[in-house]
Amino acid sequence: MPHATSGPGGRGWLLRLVIAFSFAQGAVSMARPAVSYRALALGADERAIGVIAGVYALLPLFAAVPLGRRTDDGRCAPLLPVGVVLISGGCALSGVAGSLTAMAAWSGVMGLGHLCFVIGAQSIVARQSAPAEQDRNFGHFTIGASLGQLIGPIAAGALIGGDMDRTSALALLVAAAVGAVSLASLWRIEHKRPTSLAPVRAERVPVLGILRTRGVPAGIFVSLAVLSATDILTAYLPVVGEHRGIAPATVGLLLSLRAAATIACRLVMTPLIRLLGRTALLTTTCLVAGLLCAGIALPLPVWGLALALAVLGFCLGVGQPLSMTTVVQAAPDGARSTALALRLTGNRLGQVAAPAAAGLIAGVAGVAAPFVMLGGLLFAAAGLGARKRPGGAEDPRGTHGRAGQRVTGRS
Repeated sequence: MPHATSGPGGRGWLLRLVIAFSFAQGAVSMARPAVSYRALALGADERAIGVIAGVYALLPLFAAVPLGRRTDDGRCAPLLPVGVVLISGGCALSGVAGSLTAMAAWSGVMGLGHLCFVIGAQSIVARQSAPAEQDRNFGHFTIGASLGQLIGPIAAGALIGGDMDRTSALALLVAAAVGAVSLASLWRIEHKRPTSLAPVRAERVPVLGILRTRGVPAGIFVSLAVLSATDILTAYLPVVGEHRGIAPATVGLLLSLRAAATIACRLVMTPLIRLLGRTALLTTTCLVAGLLCAGIALPLPVWGLALALAVLGFCLGVGQPLSMTTVVQAAPDGARSTALALRLTGNRLGQVAAPAAAGLIAGVAGVAAPFVMLGGLLFAAAGLGARKRPGGAEDPRGTHGRAGQRVTGRS
């Protein structure tokens, strides 16, 4: 997959992609807690909340690799509007659903739309960024997700009130409209490459071959752990709030505080990588995040919960962009979109298994117990993150200088 440092039109494509991702992710982040509240209004218990949260990831679990193969062989941009339509449709239909079964189904449609958008968008960033720019560009790209995660829960919390059935339905319909706004930024996102730079059709690398490539499994697991933590926080903090008497508006602010801290992390991630190195940064943040996730199980006051979520959000901000760079740079040539799709498959597998396990644990040990499980998952990610990068080289201080030249030589 050829790379370009900026491409035609400079980095305007990245800004438009970040804006579109902000609205698409904002719709999803607004819808996820609204789905939990609407399910509670329809009589769901903790186990049912876990099942509905897991179905969100079920369809994407089977669709990710075929979509990645398609993207390796052709254009990425067509997946973006398809994703937006599915996200908005899933949000709107969840808002009018009258049963838990229907809500679970439309939650799955929403998850499939999010997958389509993310595979297309991540593949565009990988394809149009030089190796030395990937940490920075993936970091900036994921700011779009964090902006959506910042605004979405606040909006959901502001709309959901005493009549939980009616107001949660309204929040889901508003989320559908928010998602549709992202269509306005999806123009001239993907560059037309000259024939000389077009991807050379080669024999496809088998999925097992990609998974055996050093660095790919570690990147997938780190991403799975970090996303599972974010996902269960989004789905289960409303349930914790209900049990501890915390108002929905306050829960929305707490979730948005976590997202704001993640944005702050990604704005300063490049100097942090230069200061600490990628390995030390990834390992330390996963360890601290694991401790903080386990700490949420304690009966903290609201101010203590806010402080824990702020630090947790900063630490969780590291894992996603660095796992993207790890997978892209480790993957075989001509299979980078498929490798990113496998990373997303791992994410969705975590989003199916983690909420299901969380629902079982919550039903037996209480609603705070799933956060202890997340702590263990993040400790395991820290252990994998401590390993050297592909090729056995020492951890570089960012993808600059000699490290950037080394990757450029094999791209």
